[in-house]
Amino acid sequence: MARVIFENVTKMYGGTGLAAVKDLNMEVQDREFLVLVGPSGCGRSSAMRMVAGLVEISDGRIIIGDRVVNDLPPKDRDVAMVFQSYALYPHMTVRDNLAYPLKLRKVPKAEREQRVREAARVLDIEQFLDRKPKALSGGQRQRVALGRAIVRNADVFLMDEPLSNLDAKLRVQTRAELIKLHERVRTTTIYVTHDQVEAMTMGDRIAVMSLGVLQQLATPQELYDNPANKFVAGFIGSPSMNFLDVNLQAADGKLYAATPGFKMRVPDTKGRALEKYLGQTVTLGVRPEHLVERSRLEVNAPPDATIPVKVDIVETLGNELFVYLANNGTLLTSRMPPDISLQSGQEIEVAAAPDRLYFFDPSTEEKVA
Repeated sequence: MARVIFENVTKMYGGTGLAAVKDLNMEVQDREFLVLVGPSGCGRSSAMRMVAGLVEISDGRIIIGDRVVNDLPPKDRDVAMVFQSYALYPHMTVRDNLAYPLKLRKVPKAEREQRVREAARVLDIEQFLDRKPKALSGGQRQRVALGRAIVRNADVFLMDEPLSNLDAKLRVQTRAELIKLHERVRTTTIYVTHDQVEAMTMGDRIAVMSLGVLQQLATPQELYDNPANKFVAGFIGSPSMNFLDVNLQAADGKLYAATPGFKMRVPDTKGRALEKYLGQTVTLGVRPEHLVERSRLEVNAPPDATIPVKVDIVETLGNELFVYLANNGTLLTSRMPPDISLQSGQEIEVAAAPDRLYFFDPSTEEKVA
């Protein structure tokens, strides 16, 4: 087992001067399941491929265990990769596909068979060992691809969107299998995905990236509760966080967030951090699940801490409602329980608990309160 350390790692492509990864500093702890997440072009796959040795490092160092691996070829890095495509040999049986990496390394036949059977047992594919890939379902093929990594007994597993080719139901099932697999083998794993739901449900910690820059590295709950900036706040959580530009005003010793559509009192717990923005515009953020109809708020909201809105659209999902609310041209999304009765055009007031409101600097987009 091994930790993986990125020290000021940068990857430049071509002569454009554009960096796919910029000055990345991060440590993946031994036996940790770390997820790299972000939108397309954020640098997550480039970061992982530099660990594998498939992409050359422009600057900085990558350390696996106690070795700097910048100049080591992929075969000497002791990492195993699982790709988005299964990359199975169609003319080989599952048994031969699993054994092939070991055969290349001249592992004795008896040991090869033992490792193959152990990997097949862990992944519950023993009954498929004599089948060829065309006789397997997508989920079974993905497990074979995982098995081919497991038999290596590598220091690090690298997984590049391994579930993206599966349908929604199978993706959820395989996601659970991957979590159980990691609990059994406890191999250091770097998992790349664009799906924040995958990241939140699978990762011990999550590294959120944007435009080649690491935005925040934290546990799933920490990212959700305390996003470092507006990008992380909007990327983590579904539906995405609501954002509104508000002007901070003082009146009667209180601080208010004002827009053309409403004037809402800022919670006292947030006021001190926002004093330097008095008279300026900041960004207010609130998650849809925290924006509730006033009478349903567990914490009693004073009249000047609510937002008057008109119900625009109600989407019924059975166990919950997605309610789209309009306020002077601004559209907000709320996630409400199914027992609330709302009609399009109805006027209501919504509010959020004080600790569920976030304020971001308009220029740096860093969270300030």
